[in-house]
Amino acid sequence: MTLHLCSLLVFSLPQALQSSTIDSITASSPLVQNQTLVSSSQIFELGFFTPKGSAKQYVGIWYKKMTPSRVVWVANREKPLGHTDQSASLTIGEDGNLKLLDGRQNTVWSTNVMAKSNYSEALLSDFGNFVLQDRNENIMWESFDEPTDTLLPNMKIGVNVKKGKKLNLTSWKGEDDPSLGSFVMGVTLETPPQLFTWNGSSPYWRSGQWDKTKFIGIPNMTNTYYDLQQDNVQGTSYYYLNNYNNSIFGYTFISSKGSVKSVYWTNGWLTYWKAPAPTNPCEIYGICGPFGVCNPFSSPMCRCLKGFKPRSDEEWNRGNWTRGCLRKMELNCQKSASAAASTTVEKDMFWQMRQIKLPDSADHLLIDNVEGCQSWCLENCSCLAFSYVNAIGCMAWSKDLLDTQQFSMGGEDLFIRLADASAGVPTRTKLIISLSTISGIILFGAGISVCGLSKWRGKFRKMTIPRLFTSEELLRDTAWKDQMKEDDTSNLVVYDFNSIRLATDNFNVENKLGQGGFGPVYKGKLNDGKEIAAKRLSSSSSQGIAEFKNEILLISKLQHRNLVRLLGCCIEEEEKILVYEYLPNKSLDTFLFDSKEKEKLSWSVRFHIIQGVARGLLYLHHDSCLRVIHRDLKVSNILLDEKMNSKISDFGLSRMFEGTQVLVNTHKVVGTLGYLSPEYAMGGIFSEKSDVYSFGILLLEIISGKKNTSSDYPGQHLNLLAYAWHLWCEDKVLDLMDEGIADAFLVSEVMRCIQLGLLCTQDHATDRPNMLAVVLMLNGESNLSQPKQPTYTFSRSLAHEVPSQEESIRSMNTITITTVEGR
Repeated sequence: MTLHLCSLLVFSLPQALQSSTIDSITASSPLVQNQTLVSSSQIFELGFFTPKGSAKQYVGIWYKKMTPSRVVWVANREKPLGHTDQSASLTIGEDGNLKLLDGRQNTVWSTNVMAKSNYSEALLSDFGNFVLQDRNENIMWESFDEPTDTLLPNMKIGVNVKKGKKLNLTSWKGEDDPSLGSFVMGVTLETPPQLFTWNGSSPYWRSGQWDKTKFIGIPNMTNTYYDLQQDNVQGTSYYYLNNYNNSIFGYTFISSKGSVKSVYWTNGWLTYWKAPAPTNPCEIYGICGPFGVCNPFSSPMCRCLKGFKPRSDEEWNRGNWTRGCLRKMELNCQKSASAAASTTVEKDMFWQMRQIKLPDSADHLLIDNVEGCQSWCLENCSCLAFSYVNAIGCMAWSKDLLDTQQFSMGGEDLFIRLADASAGVPTRTKLIISLSTISGIILFGAGISVCGLSKWRGKFRKMTIPRLFTSEELLRDTAWKDQMKEDDTSNLVVYDFNSIRLATDNFNVENKLGQGGFGPVYKGKLNDGKEIAAKRLSSSSSQGIAEFKNEILLISKLQHRNLVRLLGCCIEEEEKILVYEYLPNKSLDTFLFDSKEKEKLSWSVRFHIIQGVARGLLYLHHDSCLRVIHRDLKVSNILLDEKMNSKISDFGLSRMFEGTQVLVNTHKVVGTLGYLSPEYAMGGIFSEKSDVYSFGILLLEIISGKKNTSSDYPGQHLNLLAYAWHLWCEDKVLDLMDEGIADAFLVSEVMRCIQLGLLCTQDHATDRPNMLAVVLMLNGESNLSQPKQPTYTFSRSLAHEVPSQEESIRSMNTITITTVEGR
């Protein structure tokens, strides 16, 4: 997901604006045009403003110190003041209400609430909420209950049926006109809920269904903070960004042209996600009509679903698809209603579509398994399609399938009801089970196949193959089959389970080397005397067969002295084991973060380790037959041989690419918090520069001997990166060094490494060097530029800190893999 500078409203303020600020509005202390109301931590500001090019004046709220500024709330959007009205004021009236008065003391805008007295006070919170409260600090009115075009953190939009109240965002009429525009954004009350934007009363865009962590119709929306709470008993659905500790600076707004943008602050306003995307007309609601599916990469982009044809060929050929498609053949269940009793009518079929933005108007059924969902749909002729999403459950469609889109990544499985046997698969087959089950069985079989196609040097015992699939079905993953045709796995050995069990003394705990996200790792010795490290998939593993497959495919193709070497695999019944070369010094963290063992890491040893990791990454990114992004580089994944040579390990989360592809979007962020680059953690965007960021954190940890996620840095700094930046600014950067190596080192080498660590952890990927440049810089063959301040370098005492991240990651810098998904 490419980050763009968001379009910002330019506005001007009265010349005297900066003359004074106030902290509250009372009857005796109104807000006048030479003043602004500022929140206690100086985050938000409220005052009079005039949009650029406009002759009208408004009262609004904006972020105080983040420029260019943008108004996020407007009081009198439908009743502006004249630009020349310099006597207007915002005050507390005799009835206790907050009132905007023009120069003639006429009420232009008011809160209009029942107030018991005129002893009221208006305050602006650090969350951007403008609040009217009584003498007992009871809130009588708040701006969060009257949103304009912007959703701030901790603010809600949604619907309350019992109260008959809707909290929607309504666009500005134009860039210089805050009055009500034609686009509205809100939340539906259906189950599961969806975000919608409407142009007038017509749907313009929708998010897809909420799966308790994210909207499944936005495949590149990686959610960390957003939440949607629905209470069917109370009749409420509310969408909001949870920012209880005020660690996030950003907002979501709907523009005057109908686009929804979520932006956040990181040395400038950057777009987190935007919809509908200007490059994807398929995101416009219902563009292909009923029973049509849109694919922006196809020509034409609209086509009819399987078993359907254009309602009008003439219109379809002209590119007018809005009337959609109609069914070619009547459903068998429809025929059976009029068929004679003696007539045997075949059952309908289901056609499976993958990676789909599911259609609108789904009915949610209280069925907790895919088989039951399928059976219900089959027995109800009104059911035209169904889908089972693990986090949602069973959804069925009885209305026209509208606003369906084909994704290139993400999406869900949709099963279309058809009568033609040649168009579908029999409903009795076990193939239409949940996507996770399909993937697991396919990959299990594929794992067997990779070892089976190798030139075996070990014995192969009889393995149990799931009976649900034929051999052809086991290999129907095209990418997997293509890779198997190559001979790059020919050096792998397929070990039988008994040989691994004997080698590890029945997986004796005394032979356990560590515990990763995949499972435990054991030291072993084979009959020929060769020492091995056996990584055994655990039933409670946070990873699984996909990572198992990934390791086999990747490491068998990669050969470099700074990468761990995979010797073979074992797949027998429920056992899945990877067999590696044994490295006697285990992983880097066993030395680096141990007060006694770290003494073995002199500066020369540490610099040697750093250089080895850099060379390994350079090979992965540039020199190998496949371009590989590791995605989980950290100290526990750096192994050390007997000569303390560093070797990168654990490729279960890695991704490989061909050609010049450098930027990828993912709907699932994986890795370890503290090592994730900002664009990956917040936007799901990963590239080679994501590994560079992780390398920068790793470099600073090796120099300091401290964990990035530790919470005991001097001066209450948020993390190691914050502390390093502070020392850099104070010209005390050598204070970062581990005390154990402070007496024997080359100053120029250490300084170069610290500066390089800061360069590798720049916020913007484009500001980070690639690994070729990193290796040159490490060797002193290239000059280093000056680093910029990273975002997450604020003190805990400041409002700009991110305290929630600290609690999340305090114990994550371990051998355990963390999978970061939407909350």
